[in-house]
Amino acid sequence: MLRKVTKLIGLKKNHFDEHVKEGNIEVRKSSLIPPYNIGHEMALTSIFLTSIKLIKEFRNKIFSEIKLNKSGKAFYYTEVKFKDISDDRFDGLILVVIKGIIKDAVVFEMKNKKNLLDKNQIKRYSDTCKKILKIEKFVTISNQFVSDPSISPVNILSSKKFKLYHFSWTYIITIGRLLLYDNDDDIEDIDQIHIMKEVLNYFDNKQSGVVGYGEMTSSWKDLCKDINAGKKILMRDERLKEVAISWQQEERDMALMLSRELGVLVKSKTAGSKNNIQKNIKSIVSKNVLNSTLLIKDSTSDLKVSANLFNRTLTLTMKLNPPPQKGSVSKLTWLIDKIENCRNKNPDNYNALISNIWIEANIKFTNR
Repeated sequence: MLRKVTKLIGLKKNHFDEHVKEGNIEVRKSSLIPPYNIGHEMALTSIFLTSIKLIKEFRNKIFSEIKLNKSGKAFYYTEVKFKDISDDRFDGLILVVIKGIIKDAVVFEMKNKKNLLDKNQIKRYSDTCKKILKIEKFVTISNQFVSDPSISPVNILSSKKFKLYHFSWTYIITIGRLLLYDNDDDIEDIDQIHIMKEVLNYFDNKQSGVVGYGEMTSSWKDLCKDINAGKKILMRDERLKEVAISWQQEERDMALMLSRELGVLVKSKTAGSKNNIQKNIKSIVSKNVLNSTLLIKDSTSDLKVSANLFNRTLTLTMKLNPPPQKGSVSKLTWLIDKIENCRNKNPDNYNALISNIWIEANIKFTNR
């Protein structure tokens, strides 16, 4: 007779399989073509886990993000239920087996469309993972944005022994898109390239339930209207927090969209912290402005994004520092030469942008 499962980490894989056979553990192996209608959360779960299984570089990226053991053999399951432990059913599970022993594991909870993560559910699942199954990693995936996978949309703290991670579906798509670029991290195997493309085509389909950040909160329009009319906005205005959070979500979406265009991962410098929300609230009240900073790999400088709610303008700026040994005139000449090089390299883009580019020279000991 099989002993009751009291932990997953350290359990022999053949004992796990015996429990599955006896019906004590219910699982379904993940599939690239799952038996669910498009738009079903379990369809996304199955396709996502199977794409990790089949595409080496994608697997390495995801495993690195959640610090999952890359050694041994990984097994991928959906609709996982430990009947002797709980009535809850986990959306996904990855087991890492080394020499017949389960050495590492991660549980997944998925949401799509406008479905939000439920704090009570995540807390209950987390307790089952760390207190009973001894699993130290739990990943949530939804259309909610975070600035870093180590930050969760729900207010549940991680610890040294238990880590809660979160991916937005947009972030997952961005990782896949970057792997299709011609760079050091691109997918080598041609068949895996085709699989990655098909998976991304599915995720990009509107019916899949994957959505980006499509619109600002309803308070955004009302607040902008009042600011534009010259009304004084007070710190106690309840709309401020909604607008600041909405801007933070838009900042994350901008970073991911820019990542896809450039082929490198763009990150938000400040989004994700409560202090940043409060900072944006104060900025709206004092200056009618919202600011963001995007970090771009190998770029000359950070990209500053500023939204002026009074005159309804959006400004993008980058700071360029000429060689310090040059004089003021030489620095301007250096800059003009750089712009001319841009025209020579890509005339079409140059002509489309040049009329909208402003250059401000800050010269020491002058007012201009």
